[in-house]
Amino acid sequence: MEKGRILLAVTGFHPQRWRDLLSAEREVVLEPDGASDPSITYAVVWKQKPNLLASLPNLRAIFSIGAGVDHIFADPGLPDVPIVKVVADNLTQYMTEYVVWRVLDHHRQGLLYRSQQPKKIWHEPQQRPASDISVGIMGLGNLGRAAASVLLSLGFAVNGWSRSERPMKGVATYSGEAGLIPFLKATDILVVLLPLTPDTHGIINYGVLKELRKRNGLGGSVLINAGRGRLQKDADIMRALDDGTLKEASLDVFEVEPLPKTSPLWGHPKVFVTPHAAATSDPVHLVPIMLRQMDAFERGEKLDNLVDRKAGY
Repeated sequence: MEKGRILLAVTGFHPQRWRDLLSAEREVVLEPDGASDPSITYAVVWKQKPNLLASLPNLRAIFSIGAGVDHIFADPGLPDVPIVKVVADNLTQYMTEYVVWRVLDHHRQGLLYRSQQPKKIWHEPQQRPASDISVGIMGLGNLGRAAASVLLSLGFAVNGWSRSERPMKGVATYSGEAGLIPFLKATDILVVLLPLTPDTHGIINYGVLKELRKRNGLGGSVLINAGRGRLQKDADIMRALDDGTLKEASLDVFEVEPLPKTSPLWGHPKVFVTPHAAATSDPVHLVPIMLRQMDAFERGEKLDNLVDRKAGY
């Protein structure tokens, strides 16, 4: 195959660093030369403009610069070419750090201690061992399995739920609709790392949250969402926090991003907010992976980490 140009179409990321690194090996453009530019071979995208890719006759593959691919499927003119999702060691490391950080903070009563400090309260609550706490991970893909491994090494009991059965040593796994409620009832801290698909849209709602185990070593259920914002219903999380269904929550993603300044989640005393920062895409790590994939594809090799269009991830 002859090397063609790369279309870099990103929203919410500064394109220059991506362009500089991609340009080391290939010509990169930010806009096609006309509606049917035959010179573009690959598209590197994040929330690209609708129908931007539809008429590129020689487009061979689409690369997402983030872990999610729902933004690609939102394009009504999405062409029928392979879609490659990001799988990189640094992204996995970042997400594992975030999940373990938030689990440990809730486990070690971080919110209580932070509330005591300005009041100069010297009080030590009872601390339960990690083995008394069950962390349930929704989504046992690369990110979920990496986080589960570290949590197991720290002594936590770990459950996992996924759409289809995904066995993992040391983890009590559940799957499908039939396994969801048993999974929730065995979970104290719920960690959400699911992809966003039509089946998972709004899955973190009040009905799901009320099934979490409440009599536990934490004194209540905890939610951590580092997956996708539209997996959750923000208003249902507020309701669950206000009526005691949830003890606390750590939220990195939201239905609308950036989180509107008018959102009550900003000031809620039981919520820890981060700005979709759990695992930031770094072009220094990701661009070499993309370029190696393109080179291998042109040698006739298969692309790695392809998206299953039917499953949506």
